[in-house]
Amino acid sequence: MSHDRLGKGLGALLGDYLDPDAETGEVKSLRIEQIAPNPMQPRRNFVQAELEELAASIDANGLLQPVVVRLAAGGGGESYELIAGERRLRAVGILGWDQVPGFVREASDRTLLVLALVENLQREALSPLEEAEGYASLAEQFDMKQADIATAVGKDRSTVANLVRLLRLPMTVRQLVEAGSLSAGHARTLLAIDDPLRASEIARQAVKEGWSVRKMEKRVAGTSGKRASRRRGDSGPMAKALEEQLRDYFSTRVRIRQQAGTKGLIEIQYHGPEDFERIYELITSQQVSRGNQ
Repeated sequence: MSHDRLGKGLGALLGDYLDPDAETGEVKSLRIEQIAPNPMQPRRNFVQAELEELAASIDANGLLQPVVVRLAAGGGGESYELIAGERRLRAVGILGWDQVPGFVREASDRTLLVLALVENLQREALSPLEEAEGYASLAEQFDMKQADIATAVGKDRSTVANLVRLLRLPMTVRQLVEAGSLSAGHARTLLAIDDPLRASEIARQAVKEGWSVRKMEKRVAGTSGKRASRRRGDSGPMAKALEEQLRDYFSTRVRIRQQAGTKGLIEIQYHGPEDFERIYELITSQQVSRGNQ
């Protein structure tokens, strides 16, 4: 999928997702104390040094892009919720501004979440888990399919699916990812381990010893292989190498089961309907037809 949509910039996306008939040309001066943060904001951590750097830039050059807000429910027209521009709002707060220029637009909760995700993705400001939780919120709260989410944020569907799968990891592993001690690549490898205690143990060891993703893949494959060898005969080094390649491609557990003679089976594990559709599309290069569902 082309990422042109994400590359269009937040301004164009505002036109895509907000009411095109709303008044957009007038910039109003809004009191900062009247603006509440975006209630759907997926980002939890804002780096103070980056905010201070932005504040210095705004102090020198002015605020080049107004914030975007919506009227808060029950606010009587005097209270607002932020749609886009939380870093800018925090930065001008550092400068001691009482007011900030902004557009007042109509927007649904879904729009707030989509735009907050896009704004942060453009700056690569979200951690993998913050991004995953944002996508999960779109799916759970607004009944969006992963294909729709991918289109909305300008990502490949497989990227969205793989990130959401990280939310199935044990909390101890997720905390390591959140802290930046473990990469998303390391974490995805651990999805092949069913035992949460074993996954946490390997994660902690990987952080302590500074493993590469490749070394973790080998350790996880060895852990899975020991269990699998009790269920089937040795599949041989070639089949094991192919298993690893297929596991990397599908981002899930894959087993090659050799039978008598030259026959065998390839088993690909999936976790729920969305994951099944993701794997189907990887195999066939076609989207699942919903006509028969």
